[in-house]
Amino acid sequence: MENCIFCKIARKEIPSNKIYEDKDILAFNDINPAAPVHFLLIPKLHIDSLIDVQDIHQSLLGKMLSLAPQLAKEQGCENGFRTIINTGPAGGQEIFHLHFHIIGGRERLPGMIHPG
Repeated sequence: MENCIFCKIARKEIPSNKIYEDKDILAFNDINPAAPVHFLLIPKLHIDSLIDVQDIHQSLLGKMLSLAPQLAKEQGCENGFRTIINTGPAGGQEIFHLHFHIIGGRERLPGMIHPG
């Protein structure tokens, strides 16, 4: 997608602090990290959100899910990490290109959802 910031990063039109890349997937550090380790894992193929995933994307998402723990460990999250996929406006998604947030690097991450 032409104006998508993550597509521009994947096309190398915008720089990123890349930690992994292959022909299908890119991982780079979040520009506003929520923890000592906070990177994004994106497919190079533009998919708006998890809602838009189709059967043809199964192997791509499987590859992303199996890559997440490998990269998290390489980044120093041997004791665990959090994987977040914000989906849609009500789910907190701000950039409409499917992406996983991988967050860790602390002894224990705080709780995710607070009543209210």
